[in-house]
Amino acid sequence: MTVDVGAETIPAQPEPPDEPAPSKADEPGVLKRAMSFEITQKKVKRRNLMHFARQMAVFVRAGVPMLDALEAITEEMDDKVFLKALADVMDRLRSGETFAAAAAAHPEAFPEVYSAILATAEYTGHLDECLDRIAVYIERDLEARRKVKEATFYPAIVFALSIVVVVVLTVYVIPKFETFFKSFNAKLPLPTRMLLSIAGFFSNWWFVLVGGIVLIAAGIYATLKSERGHAKVDALVLKVPMLGDLIRHAILERFCRILSAMVMSGVPLPEALVVTTTATNNAVFKKGLAKAREGMMRGEGLAGPMAESNLFPASARQMFKVGESTGTLDSQLEVAATYFDRELDYKLKRFTSLFEPAVILAAGVVVGFVAIALISAMYGIYRQVHIQ
Repeated sequence: MTVDVGAETIPAQPEPPDEPAPSKADEPGVLKRAMSFEITQKKVKRRNLMHFARQMAVFVRAGVPMLDALEAITEEMDDKVFLKALADVMDRLRSGETFAAAAAAHPEAFPEVYSAILATAEYTGHLDECLDRIAVYIERDLEARRKVKEATFYPAIVFALSIVVVVVLTVYVIPKFETFFKSFNAKLPLPTRMLLSIAGFFSNWWFVLVGGIVLIAAGIYATLKSERGHAKVDALVLKVPMLGDLIRHAILERFCRILSAMVMSGVPLPEALVVTTTATNNAVFKKGLAKAREGMMRGEGLAGPMAESNLFPASARQMFKVGESTGTLDSQLEVAATYFDRELDYKLKRFTSLFEPAVILAAGVVVGFVAIALISAMYGIYRQVHIQ
């Protein structure tokens, strides 16, 4: 069969046969789907993203084409999640997409801050400088996280060991003494009776304790999943003495660091505020920063709405005001981030210097109570037996 189109005769293409509908046997089984399901999506490690940004900056500065640079970097990469994302990025680049658009399609590898900076960098032509700036931001963010982990590591170990000691005493040691005490039919002192009652409760009703912990954890999880509950928890945490101040400074340091990196990269301030607000995990700060952005969009500037939010201390508000007046907001934000980083370091040391003795004191009280209860019981038994 032929079809006439003008002066030419083109043979008609045969119609493809109808494909059989997939049968249920061809569909993946329920077990296979369940095994492939992931509760949380895997993300690229920040350290790998930092190294990638530095390597890309070197290639771009040397004039190496983007695709060649990506292929060279992926040859030595062992992060499977990152490799998969970069493979798709290269495919998108070959199809004509920009690097920023291709990166934005993979939030598991490239955070929103990264994609926003890349979009501006490609527009201004300073991609190498922006990649270096991203690497510096990630490096400082990793350093801040490292400080928090190091500061809380020792208290966490002491607290965990205290729990282990209490569990061993309750489950294994004290029941042995209870059998020993019963063999003498002696009257035990009050601390010993209290200790044996507590040990008996943990031994016989442990499932009630476990169930209570599970219910409390489920309640906390459900509260945090709801928007209203999450906001109340965030507001409550900021009011906790010392801990709230610590969290506040950590949020402020991260806010100034992200906003500084984006402003230095040429990202428009309204867009930078949107991304920075999204990256802030605390609902109180999200609400306050959203109102500050609305005020800025009404033409009130940045320093005024930031001051009205009552989220920033007087020193930071003054830095914002000077930066906005002199046109050096990016450098002032960098100074503010450095200031909050030092304050965070100081407050972490202060918090751990108080938390460590508190944990050790609590563990000492528990162990001391157990020792007094057992020793007083043995001394009482000795006196009763000696009198008889």
